[in-house]
Amino acid sequence: MKIGFIGLGIMGKPMCKNLLKAGHECLVYDIMEETMKELAQCGAISCGSAMEAAAGRELVITMLPNSPHVKEVVMGENGIRNSMERGSILVDMSSIAPLASREIGLSLAGKGIEMLDAPVSGGEPKAIDGTLSIMVGGKREIYDRIKEILLVMGSSAVYCGELGAGNTTKLANQIVVALNIAACSEAFTLAQMAGVDPALVYEAIRGGLAGSTVMDAKVPMMLEGEDKPGFRIDLHIKDLNNALDTAHGVGMGLPLTSQVMEMLQQLRADGQGQKDHSALVKYYEKMTGSAVSKKK
Repeated sequence: MKIGFIGLGIMGKPMCKNLLKAGHECLVYDIMEETMKELAQCGAISCGSAMEAAAGRELVITMLPNSPHVKEVVMGENGIRNSMERGSILVDMSSIAPLASREIGLSLAGKGIEMLDAPVSGGEPKAIDGTLSIMVGGKREIYDRIKEILLVMGSSAVYCGELGAGNTTKLANQIVVALNIAACSEAFTLAQMAGVDPALVYEAIRGGLAGSTVMDAKVPMMLEGEDKPGFRIDLHIKDLNNALDTAHGVGMGLPLTSQVMEMLQQLRADGQGQKDHSALVKYYEKMTGSAVSKKK
């Protein structure tokens, strides 16, 4: 299939590469020319604008930072809705506010363009190996049409409901991930402060009820002092902002999420915003003066 792919960041670049490996023709656009050159070396066709990448494509995928970026790319003066054809499909795989997804979808519907919101979970490692978890909202029949393409990029692509349901599901995912990382940070700092090797605690508890995919992905990073971003603190702040806004919109409070948000905001203020969200452990390091990392 000829696919337009817009947004080639940490996640979008490997996702697009997997589509190319599967034999799909990808026309790509990103504001970073070096990234487009890299994709061109993998067989993609570089375009001069998002509109050009989307023009005449049966399927267009966007993978952008947040709601305003997707709105601008789709609905702005040079938005792709002006170059996409009636009957084509936009799959927005960005993590944005559910209400924004519905607003964008409504603007596309007036031009006869279908839309799915399909945010992902798994970070850069799973984007690279094509095992992302994909959460999809929109019309069921549209999901059924392009499910196999989604499964080139992920190991699962679960239909969650009407447009916006994918991003609501992603917000739930991000709450669980953030709280899990915070719990791990707190627990392993306690072990360190109490004189027990955090690495041994990890090996002892990871196979029990406390064990999780988050623990296995992030605690080794904490132990090694590795904070190269697979998912940046700044992006998790963005997601939790969307979660809080959505919750408040339906009349619900998120007390645990609010607490972790304050911790992440403090890390951002300390200049840690571009580091991996596993660097949440540094909040406890600053508070206690004791580091979980084996690199003292």
